[in-house]
Amino acid sequence: MRPSGPSFIRAVTCLRPCQAVALSARRGLTTLPRPKPLGPLPCSNLNSFFTRRRTLLATESRAPPTASQTSDAPKAPPEEHPATANDLPEDEEYHGPLTTTFRRLKILSLSSLTLTFALTPFIFVLETTSSVPVAGRFALAGIAMATSGVSTFLVAWCGRPYVTTLRRLPSEGGAGAERAIEMTTLTLGLHKRVTTVFDTAFLVPTSRPFATWELAEAFKLPDAEVTSARAQGLIPREETIAETRTKDGDLLGRWIVSWDENGLGTCKEVGQVARYFNVHHELMSRPIR
Repeated sequence: MRPSGPSFIRAVTCLRPCQAVALSARRGLTTLPRPKPLGPLPCSNLNSFFTRRRTLLATESRAPPTASQTSDAPKAPPEEHPATANDLPEDEEYHGPLTTTFRRLKILSLSSLTLTFALTPFIFVLETTSSVPVAGRFALAGIAMATSGVSTFLVAWCGRPYVTTLRRLPSEGGAGAERAIEMTTLTLGLHKRVTTVFDTAFLVPTSRPFATWELAEAFKLPDAEVTSARAQGLIPREETIAETRTKDGDLLGRWIVSWDENGLGTCKEVGQVARYFNVHHELMSRPIR
């Protein structure tokens, strides 16, 4: 039963000060108003916030690059067009792919021949061959020298026509004039021989092994050219078709054709001229004629 009136007041006055303060605080808390719960944010505010966010992101992604970014960006390589026959230089060169092989083979052959001739006299000096009769010693020496000499000759004969470099010379008579070619070969001693062919029509297929072209021994002009040359007084006459020189320019020989009144040309060799040539047709950019 709750006390009332004076009895309650007396009970309160008997309490300690801290208990009285606690009760007063509890009564004060019960009188405070309760906070109202927060409702959801309006949808219009959220939509406008995200719309502004997307606009800012799109503006930053579309911003133009700076000067440093432009300079650091990789540049696209220029478009390349395949070279045609008309784009080739006037003095285009052809290089034989087996030049190094033939060079080393000639060096090896010459070295073996030199060693054979240098060591052959020891057959007659060494005591180990004292039991061999003199005739047998001469036979051994002859066989060794002949074998080395024949192998060296074969290497020289096979490698002499091989063209190490072919160069087209610029024409002197205009665009329609015939162009000369210059071919370089090597001797057994690796000396260069430069042969210039002024008329490539005289280069014909050959039946010689290890060769593809040869200088023609005879040539017949077409009837139209015979009539024109006879009217101009150009035949009969002699004409230099090819000439061979050293790398220093010293003349070694010429290939000369003699034309008669019917346009039939007979060729002859004056001096020492390179007549046979070995060229890889498949490696040339275009035919010689």
